[in-house]
Amino acid sequence: MKTELLKSVFSKFDDESNFASYQELASGHINDTYLINTKIQPSYVLQRINHGVFKDVPGLIENKVSVSVHLQNKLNALEESGQKREVLTFVKTKEGESYYQSENGDYWNLMVFIEDSVTFETVNDSEIAYEGGKLFGEFLNLTDDFDASKLTEVIPKFHDMSFRFEQFETALKNASTERLEKADVLIERVKAYKDEMHIIQRLKESGEIKMRVTHNDTKISNALFTKDKKGLCVIDTDTIMPGIVHYDFGDAIRTICNTAAEDEQNLDLVNFNIPYYQAYLKGFLEKTGDALSELELKYLPLGAKSMIFIMGIRFLTDFLNDDVYYKTKYPNHNFDRAQNQLKLIESMETQFNQIEN
Repeated sequence: MKTELLKSVFSKFDDESNFASYQELASGHINDTYLINTKIQPSYVLQRINHGVFKDVPGLIENKVSVSVHLQNKLNALEESGQKREVLTFVKTKEGESYYQSENGDYWNLMVFIEDSVTFETVNDSEIAYEGGKLFGEFLNLTDDFDASKLTEVIPKFHDMSFRFEQFETALKNASTERLEKADVLIERVKAYKDEMHIIQRLKESGEIKMRVTHNDTKISNALFTKDKKGLCVIDTDTIMPGIVHYDFGDAIRTICNTAAEDEQNLDLVNFNIPYYQAYLKGFLEKTGDALSELELKYLPLGAKSMIFIMGIRFLTDFLNDDVYYKTKYPNHNFDRAQNQLKLIESMETQFNQIEN
C-alpha cells in the first residue's frame, strides 16, 4: 500500500514530524513526487528519482543540494530586505546522507515544502514573464562564482547541437518511406538551419562563452510565485549541470513566448509573443547584473532561436524513428510538435530585428 511505503521512506529522514497524509503532485513526467503532510508544520516534498532516466542519481542529488546550499549562503550574505526569496532546503537521512536508497534500488530525497506559493503552467500576462525573468536571472547571477566543473553531467550532450544533428541524420537513414515523404518539407527546413544552429556551440567549444551552472528546464512551471505573482523560488533542479546561459534563457523564451501549445495543429495560432519576450528579458537582465559578457548578451536572441530549433529537431527525429522517445497521443503527434516549433522560429524571424534591438 502506497501510504505505508511513503510513511516508511519518510521515517528514514532526520525529522521529528509524524507522517499524517500524502498528496501526489502531478507536475513533472519523470519522477514521482508527493506532498507529505505532518501533524505539525512544516510539510515536505518527498521525491523518488527515476534511475531509469538518470543514470547517476547520487551525482544528480549532490548537484542540487550543493547548488541550493550555495544559493542559501549567498542570499544570507546579501541580507536583502524587501522582496522575499526562498531556496530549496533538503533534509538529510538519519545516517547523514542526502538521499535514501531503498532495498529495491529506488532513490528518494526530501525537501521542505515552501508554504503559500503558487505555480503557473502557462504565462498569461507580462508580469509573470517579467518575474520569471528575474528569478532565473537571479539564479544565474548568484551561481556565477560556483565552479560548474564540479557538477555531474546528469544527461550527457543534452543541448549538444552536433549530437542532435547526428541523431537526426541517423533517423533519416532508417526512417520509413511513408514518414520521409510526410516530413519532406520539415526535413529540408531543418537542414537549411544547420550552419546557423552551430554558431553558439562553436563559441562554447572554443571557450569564448563561459561554462556556468545551468538549470536546463526553465519552463515557467519550474518557478514558484507568491499569490500576488511575485517571484519566489526556482524549483525542479534535477537537471542542473554545466552549461551556457543561452540554454536557460532560450528554453524559457521557447515556452513563455509561444502563443499556442507546442502541439497545436493550427499553425495560424502559433506566433512569437514579443511583449512576453521583452518582459522576460527586462527581468532577466535586471538580475544578472554584470555576470554576462558582451558576447553572451549579443547571442541571447540566437540562444532563444537555437533552443526552439533543438526541440523541433528532436521532435522530428522521434517522428522519423516511429515515436520511440516522447509519449504521443496520436500517430502524427511528434510531426505536429516539430512543425509547431519550426513555425515559432518563422514567426520569430519576421520580428528578429525588433528582438535584437
